[in-house]
Amino acid sequence: MTVDVLRRAAPADRRARVAVAVLFFTNGALFANLLPRYPQIKADLGIGNAAYGLAVAAFPAGAIAAGLAAGILVRRFGSAQVAVGGTLLTGVGILAAALAESVVVFAGALFLAGAMDAFTDVAQNAHGLRVQRRYGRSIINSFHAIWSIGAVTGGSMAAGAIALGVPRGQHLFFSGVVFAVAACVALRFCLPGPETEATEAAEEEDAADGAPRTAPAPATGARIRYVLAALVLIATAGTLVEDAGSSWATLYLSDSLHASVALAASGYVALVGAQFVGRLIGDRLVDRFGQRAVARSGALIAAAGMGLALAVPTVPGTVLGFAAAGFGVATLVPAAMHEADELPGLKPGSGLTIVSWLMRLGFLLSPPVVGLVADATSLRVGLLVVPLAGLLVLLLAGVLQPRRR
Repeated sequence: MTVDVLRRAAPADRRARVAVAVLFFTNGALFANLLPRYPQIKADLGIGNAAYGLAVAAFPAGAIAAGLAAGILVRRFGSAQVAVGGTLLTGVGILAAALAESVVVFAGALFLAGAMDAFTDVAQNAHGLRVQRRYGRSIINSFHAIWSIGAVTGGSMAAGAIALGVPRGQHLFFSGVVFAVAACVALRFCLPGPETEATEAAEEEDAADGAPRTAPAPATGARIRYVLAALVLIATAGTLVEDAGSSWATLYLSDSLHASVALAASGYVALVGAQFVGRLIGDRLVDRFGQRAVARSGALIAAAGMGLALAVPTVPGTVLGFAAAGFGVATLVPAAMHEADELPGLKPGSGLTIVSWLMRLGFLLSPPVVGLVADATSLRVGLLVVPLAGLLVLLLAGVLQPRRR
């Protein structure tokens, strides 16, 4: 711990950290510019909740279809290059979705955007973990906090564009160009060299400091599979909650609770804003209390906060409920990715790729399931997926690391 705190990052490493932060920011902001436009698109296309749920599920479907190829691309072209290329093509898919005149084109554009987003997600996390190894301490939550800033920025941009009456095409073309330029500039400052270079450098520094890494305890194949499956479910629970905010918060507030269009967008903004706060302080909380305790406490906050909001439905209470959910799941995806990347018995990068790929099942399954439940009962009942996700994390958080003694 002392070595980690005192180690100073080189200027190139600090620049790389800023560059990765920019990539996370653009990734969060791009898609968030589209989300508040969903009610308008749904109305213009004249589709019901079930059809809408199936259409927006095309985004995670594209991510799952392409996700396993991300590792191959990263090894072939480098994580930074793949992250930037994926960002550019994600922007193209989002613009096409906004301009779609049929549900088929809308779903197809989201499929493309989701596939490219999967490449960006794996690549930017891989590069972020490279930078983290250079630093010798946890910084991965800070990158995901920057993603949340980007999502809040993108959602706020969209809300402002809606309030000003800016057409969807013009709005999303502008946002796509701005964030594409930012990603291309960031590429210049990312770490050079092969993806294994950062790991080797970190091991050499640990040896030089007299603090070699502790060898992990032997693990059986069954134990590795159980832990990996639990990490996938923990990450998936986090994505389920994120999807509840991205796909349904605006619709629930506007249709079920009759909030104005601009106010309805605040549900998603509240979720990602609170998620940002949780990730901003996440590294310090994990260092002090351990990832296991942080995950359990957050899961309880998410389940109780959103459960209360659904039990007593009001606009302010629901916005606060989404905020509690976002804060509660803030560290889940970064924790699962980091734990999977360090899991013994797997090839380097395999755990990260598997968790990144399979956790998107939450995004794939959640929209149609919630949509079907909403059509059969109500969207209020469908959103019970949020407190249920919190309960799932409470059951599985034992696989995460406890507090260091």
